[in-house]
Amino acid sequence: MQIGRGRAALAIVLASLFWGTTGTAATFLPDSVSPLATGAATMGVGGLLLFATAPRLSLGVLRDPATRGWAIIGGIGVFVYPLAFYSGMDLAGVAIGNVVALGTGPIVTALLEWLVERHPLSVRWMVATAFALGGMVLVSTVRHPGEEGSAVLPGVLLGLLAGIAYGLYTYASGRVITTGASSRGAMGAMFGCGALLLLPVLAVLGGPLLADARSVGIAAYLALGPTLIAYLLVGVALRMLRSSTVTTIALLEPVFATVLAVAVVGERLEPLAWAGVAAILAGIIVLVTARPPRSETRAALDSEA
Repeated sequence: MQIGRGRAALAIVLASLFWGTTGTAATFLPDSVSPLATGAATMGVGGLLLFATAPRLSLGVLRDPATRGWAIIGGIGVFVYPLAFYSGMDLAGVAIGNVVALGTGPIVTALLEWLVERHPLSVRWMVATAFALGGMVLVSTVRHPGEEGSAVLPGVLLGLLAGIAYGLYTYASGRVITTGASSRGAMGAMFGCGALLLLPVLAVLGGPLLADARSVGIAAYLALGPTLIAYLLVGVALRMLRSSTVTTIALLEPVFATVLAVAVVGERLEPLAWAGVAAILAGIIVLVTARPPRSETRAALDSEA
């Protein structure tokens, strides 16, 4: 079964919508809940669920020498990303944390494609990414009322680390899928590896997260929506689109996150930051309106037998 580029792009838009809710959802957790526990619960539990959707396919990816290495590398990225991402948002705010983390992803994936595959960077991609990254620079000028400037820099640095991890596991996913592995098997193997590393963190720090029903409900949503459903959608999209294209379209996530941060959390954006949101949208439009390339690598979406 093959899907069109338009549907693949739509899958990433929907995934980005889920991702955009993570920061706002996390703000409703009690102060006693560590951002490390939130990250470990989100992608630790979500990773186990992704593995459970296709256990035999996932184990097949881990047993195959052609895909095992990339699945393990991606698993390391899955481990690092949520711990750095939620910690960065906790220090720098929802808008800035999302903008920095997601904005780093396209650069990392494109560099990996160039370094590992010698895949040239297209002019259209560079223009689209320049628009989007320029927009994110503007968005990241937002400051919260009463926000301590000393917390912003560590938050930005953690956001950069999260972005590197995000780009790494997205690229690794694409590498596994282009070998012919199913998208469900690739995601299950990679996130299953990450879950094995994250669950001990949750066991040590997760007590306050389990203290009341509301916290459990928020954690359950983060595991099911922004992890399970969103990354199943990413797996489908990676059958048709390069990882650098996926991460560039996913720059919609900071747009959704910023709007929610303003409307729900109460963060304030300056006019220049709103101009940045418009620039991000312009970059994505430049990218997704490109003609399909002459050849695309596709992998079958195998069913669990």
